[in-house]
Amino acid sequence: MKFFIDTANLDQIREAQDLGVLDGVTTNPSLMAKEGITGRNNILKHYVDICEIVDGDVSAEVIATDFDGIVKEGEQLADLHEQIVVKVPMIKEGVKAIKYFTDKGIRTNCTLVFSAGQALLAAKAGATYVSPFIGRLDDISTDGLNLIAEIRLIYDNYGFETEILAASVRHTMHVLECAKIGADVMTGPLSSIEGLLKHPLTDIGLEKFLADYKKGN
Repeated sequence: MKFFIDTANLDQIREAQDLGVLDGVTTNPSLMAKEGITGRNNILKHYVDICEIVDGDVSAEVIATDFDGIVKEGEQLADLHEQIVVKVPMIKEGVKAIKYFTDKGIRTNCTLVFSAGQALLAAKAGATYVSPFIGRLDDISTDGLNLIAEIRLIYDNYGFETEILAASVRHTMHVLECAKIGADVMTGPLSSIEGLLKHPLTDIGLEKFLADYKKGN
């Protein structure tokens, strides 16, 4: 399972990279704005800065919602760096653009996916990744993890190579459950990854080891 971090904060990205388990980054206009990154040129530069920190894929999102606009923005993003994956919304024009990008050898991440049918269309169009938003489904009392399971079954039935990127991951249990179901990738805040480190028995055991060591010295 690949671990992506969902942020535009360079310090958090560096911290995750230093941990040695980071495989990539996802971000979006909202996360950029949260870090005070505004204006097209500044956003494009920030994507390059992220690529220079991590070794893996970096999803960069288009703003346009029409086919020509998505294609124009997507090609510009793809030209920024070889690690860039063009993030395209799950809309009719987006699916058309994903097929266009696939034929051009440009990798894509189909975002804002909330149903198995949408995920099936994205895979048919050749998306590199599909991003079902499990946390947002949980927010409206719908089982986001069940969507991951449905997509996994469909993709396995037909041998689709599109990777399931579990997005809107909120906490450590989301990460573990996605791993059990078979999501290819998870993306979430740094806290969802660091939470995997923690267990009270580890802390208690380490404290005892250190105390016993001090007794003998």
